[in-house]
Amino acid sequence: MNPQLTRRQMLTQASTGFGMAAMHGLLQAESATTHRAKRFTPKARSVIFCYMSGGVSHLDSFDPKPLLEKYAGKPMPVAVRRTQFNNNGTVQPAHWAFQRHGQSGMDVSELFPHMATLADEICLIRSMTAKFSEHAQGNFFMHTGFPFLGYPSAGAWTSYGLGTESRDLPGYVVLQSGGAVAPHGGVGLFSNGFLPAQHQASIMRVDEPEPVPHIRPQQPHASQRRQLDFISGMDRRFAEQTQHDLHIEAAILNYEMAWRMQSAVPELCDLSGETEATKKLYGIDGPASTRTAYGQQCLLARRLVERGVRFIELSCLPQKLGSGSQGPNPWDQHGQIKKGHANMAYQVDQPIAGLVKDLKSRGLLDSTLVVWAGEFGRTPFAQGSDGRDHNPYGFTIWMAGVGIKPGHIYGATDDLGYYAIENIATVYDLWATVLHLMGLDHEQLTYRFGGRDLRLTDVHGNVLRDVIA
Repeated sequence: MNPQLTRRQMLTQASTGFGMAAMHGLLQAESATTHRAKRFTPKARSVIFCYMSGGVSHLDSFDPKPLLEKYAGKPMPVAVRRTQFNNNGTVQPAHWAFQRHGQSGMDVSELFPHMATLADEICLIRSMTAKFSEHAQGNFFMHTGFPFLGYPSAGAWTSYGLGTESRDLPGYVVLQSGGAVAPHGGVGLFSNGFLPAQHQASIMRVDEPEPVPHIRPQQPHASQRRQLDFISGMDRRFAEQTQHDLHIEAAILNYEMAWRMQSAVPELCDLSGETEATKKLYGIDGPASTRTAYGQQCLLARRLVERGVRFIELSCLPQKLGSGSQGPNPWDQHGQIKKGHANMAYQVDQPIAGLVKDLKSRGLLDSTLVVWAGEFGRTPFAQGSDGRDHNPYGFTIWMAGVGIKPGHIYGATDDLGYYAIENIATVYDLWATVLHLMGLDHEQLTYRFGGRDLRLTDVHGNVLRDVIA
């Protein structure tokens, strides 16, 4: 069978509007014929990425360090590396008490009382490291494996490697609400980069009348279908002139996807059919608040998983402290960290815990991977008097769901929580592990661009075998 001819035939059928199954096949064919990724039997079908933009303090949440109490208010007993703002103060202990939870006895602070109930579901990685201590570079690095614009996001790579299981929704969706904006780096964090355009993220604002701009049709169905068929015919002829360039074909596929999203997205975002018990679980049963808005994202993430979407990212909402706003980095408290982290924990704690519990109760955690991470952690010493600066040298993330060891702790930082010292993990290792659980070899999931076979993990990364069940 000639793969190129097969793709052309499927494109012709798909663009007429009568070959939806063929279009689904085209996505799969592209995945199978344009890269060399070795396939494993996948454990996970979908990924939910809860991104904590700004950098959560691991020392105040998942990595207790009693030694900080001993040195509280004193200079750091070890050399301090240059930080983002270099306004370094004395040692600052945790602002919340830690307690052991679950049969695993996992230490979680009072900052996250709801996530603490997941102690026997999550796997903590306490030895994560990053290469950059500035937000934009750190965000790009965490999303794409590179510190600058122009490279595909992990969600785009996942869509590219596996295609989509949904005919009516994109393979990669970013959810926003409550005036949330993209973290520093902008929407380029969710880009397809040099991959075909159907792999870029579709951004949905879940609390807007139109979650996607112009999603509600302005013309009768038949009239709109005739216009789309006319445009598709012209596009098809142009595609033939370019020997069916993947990027031209991707544009045609995006037209068709937008057509089908007009009915799929409003139905997706209509939560009226969810039970009151479910809404209470996610914390969206009360008045409007940041928790309500983030809870809607979490609930929609579950609904997207049910509909076969491969990769879903959730966005934190901006927070205001005093007269200033945290803007795109809401966990970034260089001052008033106790107040700022408490506000943010209120926003995400119950909804994320509700999401994991809901996935499990519906049997979806057996095929879904949940990743909780920010771009870096925070310093064990104060910035000024009551903040913490950025710390990429050792911080905590967690994973839960299919293929992950539940109630497990991997790696460790030193006694001050400053540097990772045991089973040091990298962002490359994280994505190598995620791709492995999705059934892909990160070293072989490549795309030829600029004369080089590029990949999400660049030339680095090892699967973290010890976190895999």
